[in-house]
Parts: sequence; C-alpha cells; structure tokens
Amino acid sequence: MFKPVQYNDSLKDSYTTLNKQLDALMSGERDMTANLANASALLNQFLDRVNWAGFYLYKEGELVLGPFHGLPACVRIPLGKGVCGTAAAERKTIRVDDVHAFPGHIACDAASRSEVVVPLLKEGELLGVLDIDSPEKNRFTEEETLYLEEFVDVLIRHL
Repeated sequence: MFKPVQYNDSLKDSYTTLNKQLDALMSGERDMTANLANASALLNQFLDRVNWAGFYLYKEGELVLGPFHGLPACVRIPLGKGVCGTAAAERKTIRVDDVHAFPGHIACDAASRSEVVVPLLKEGELLGVLDIDSPEKNRFTEEETLYLEEFVDVLIRHL
C-alpha cells in the first residue's frame, strides 16, 4: 500500500525519495496508462505550487492528452506548437519562467505562469512529454528541472 511521506529534506534528497517511490510503485507493472496515471498522481502529491502535472502522448504525429492531475486540458497539441509541442519536436527539456513570454504558448489553463516540459524518450523514440505547470512565475529552478529529468529516466524504465 502506498503511503504519502513528508519531503522535508534537501531538494536532492526529496527527489531521491520520490524516485525510489516511483520505482517501487511501478515495479512489475508494464501497462503504460497505469504507470503514467500513478506517476502523475505521485508528482501531484509531491510537488507544491503547481496547478497541472501530467502527460501528453505522441500519437500519429501529434501530442494527445494522457493521464494528468489538474483542470481539464487541451486534448491535442501539434509538434512544434507551444511549450509541449516544442519540447517534443526538439526532443529536449524546456523550462519557461514566464509562459506569456514564450512564443506560441498554448494557454490551456489561464492561471499557469511557468512551465517545465520533459520529453519521454525510450531508445531514441518519442513516447510523449511530462508537462508541469505552475500559477507562479519562475517556479521551476534549473536544479529541479534536472531532478525531473531523473524522474522521467526512472519512469521510462517502466514503459
């Protein structure tokens, strides 16, 4: 049974604990939808000051809404459009301190002010992206972005 824990350690130690929880939570499960649903739930429980955490999946040349926690979201995002589509097209993590300054930002939730998007790449193949939004500008640091990339690395092993 999963039990929420308090993450009162350093950012590094907190993410180390989170990644161990993720690995244990997904141990033995190979269903992509189930694992992404649990990963988004775990992030939602772990992260503070966010209003959306979830996944878009790459299907037939576009990103399609997957498991998430937050308000209803845009269902389809073309590659190269918005933060998610750009991160997917470039296959690199994008951290945006002020989404209103990002050319072509797609405002699914008008409350979002900052965003981080990490591509899900397995053996060079694009599976989708992890998308996290915050109602605060400058919410995501470079350090936390690196830890979110490590979270995705653990997740990919289970997809």
